Parts: sequence; C-alpha cells; structure tokens
Amino acid sequence: MKIFDEMAKNGHEQLIFNYDRTTGLKAIIAIHDTTLGPALGGCRMWNYSSEEEAVIDALRLSRGMTYKCGISGVDFGGGKTVIIGDPQRGKSEELFRALGRFVETLGGRYYTGTDVGTTYDDFVYVSRETSSVVGLPEEYGGSGNSSIITAFGVWKGIKACARTVFGSDSLSGLTIAIQGLGKVGGHLVELLHQEGAELVVTDINEEYVRDIKERYPVHVVAPEEIFGVSCDIFSPNALGAVLNDETIPRLKCKIVAGAANNQLKEPRHGDMLFEKGVLYAPDYVINAGGLIQVADEFDGYSKDRAFKKAAGIYDTLIKIFAIARHRNIPPFRAVDEIVERRISRIGDIRGMYVGE
Repeated sequence: MKIFDEMAKNGHEQLIFNYDRTTGLKAIIAIHDTTLGPALGGCRMWNYSSEEEAVIDALRLSRGMTYKCGISGVDFGGGKTVIIGDPQRGKSEELFRALGRFVETLGGRYYTGTDVGTTYDDFVYVSRETSSVVGLPEEYGGSGNSSIITAFGVWKGIKACARTVFGSDSLSGLTIAIQGLGKVGGHLVELLHQEGAELVVTDINEEYVRDIKERYPVHVVAPEEIFGVSCDIFSPNALGAVLNDETIPRLKCKIVAGAANNQLKEPRHGDMLFEKGVLYAPDYVINAGGLIQVADEFDGYSKDRAFKKAAGIYDTLIKIFAIARHRNIPPFRAVDEIVERRISRIGDIRGMYVGE
C-alpha cells in the first residue's frame, strides 16, 4: 500500500510505528486531526492477518475518533493505537509498559485507553510509563469502566431511532438482533431486556453467549446467521466493516444502530442502507458514551455529568435525522458535514494570535 497516499486521502497528520526489542511489541499509533485539541483514542490489540490490515485499521479508527470528538462537543482530535498480537496469549506487564514509553514520547499530543482486546488492568501498566492515559479503574484515579456508559448511550440512541421510524421511543415488543456480547453488548442486552424487547443474539465467543443465555431469555443464532434475522433493529456491537456488499442485501430490519466502530466498510455502504430504506445511526454518534466519560476526566470526573451528556445522544440523533430527512440525504453524510463545519470554524478561531 502507498501509506502517504492513504494518509493524504483522509487528512491524517501522523502514523507512528513502534517496535520494542525486549517484548516484541508491534504497535501503530495513528493521529488523524488535532485541530480541536490533542488526539484521543483507545488501544486495540488484535491478531491482524497482515501489517497492512493493521495500518488500515489504525487509520480508519483514528479518523472515526476525530468525528466522534467533533459531534460530542469535546476539544479533542482523533487518534488510535493498534497492537499486532494475540490478546489472549500475547500480553505481559512489560509489553504494556513499553507501549506507555512510546506514548510518552508524544509529549501529550495523544491520550489513549482501552479498546477491543485490551483491559483496564493492561492500562494500569501503561500508566506507570506515561500520564497520557484515560479511563483507568476508579481505584487508580480514573473514571472506571466506560462500557457501561457506552451501552447507555447506545440504548438512548436506539430509542431515538425507534421514535424516528416507528413514532414511539418505546422498545417494548420490538425484535432486536444483537451482534457482539462483549464489553458493551452485554450491558446493552440488560438495558434492552428491561424495556421488554425481544432479543436475538450472537457472538464468536461461546463463553459470552453462555453467560447471556443464562441470565436473559434470548434466542441465540450462529454468527453468520445474524445478518439475515428478521427483526426491527439490527445492532452491531463487535468489529467494524460489518456493513458491506455481502451483508447489506441480507438485512431484514428497519434500523441499524449499535456500538461497533466504523460499521460501514466504505461510505457508499451508508448510501446503500439509505436506498434500502434502512435508518442508520452513525456509529461515532451513537457510541460516543465512552468518549464522553473519559473526556470528562479532564474536568475532574463527575459520573452524573457524564451520564447527562451521554443521554444527549438521543437529542443529537433526533436532530441529525431531521436534517437528513429535510435534505433527503443519508444521516451519516449529514453528521459528517456538521462535524467538518465545527472543526473548520474552530480552526479558524484558533488561527488568531493571542500572544505567548
């Protein structure tokens, strides 16, 4: 791949490759845009099939974080770390301390925390080598588990979608197909069950499936079957790029709304959903709860304040859907324009010299 062409295509500022001889750490940090402030984005550890796949993931995810920060009203830009490795067998204290040293070399230009394949305990080790860490456990001075507030925000977002499509934000009696029962998906199942939704679930991790099935009256299907389930709402809460040429024609739903990042494999897949008559909740809007929580740490974390902000995801989506409907464009294109306008205007304001 032509790395600089890929960076230029979406306006990335930096791509940093980090290798540690002692631990074998192979990490990539992508910084997309710092117009609004320092980059903020979690660290993903995954068994990527190639280095190119890891680079593409870092670039996609960091760009998504810029837009998530932009629509959430926080003064941060987008960044992301990916570690090439097995999250089940490749972890060690030394590996994450090495990551912390690399993050520290950026001098506060980038803050990171947990993501797919990493845990809060991993980042206790990272924090020993850098102060540029967010979302640590409460006993270590952080705001704690961000998956709870992320699920809360997704639940609010699903209710906004239901109101837009069905005329009511009640989820009682609706069938919701949930892909992914991990950090966020498990909490989301609880919230949707409490509202009386009928739930169809799947996950590649059989332990997650067994746990959910023991606690809730869900119907379980194989991972490859979830896209074809007849339902009111499809909720992707696993990895990205799940909305593509193969899966979209199989969807039998009116709404797609979930916590996964970068759900659209390409922007044109958002257009495909629009043409199919499916309302798509832009992922970086509906899943912003975790970002809202960790960004609040910079003001001295308040749980009540963070959850109040996350509840605002409902109103944000209602406004986006109204704009998209008025202009007859897909919601993801409407919100992209809103974010780009905010970044441009604040960038112009910050161009004013205020002295040293």
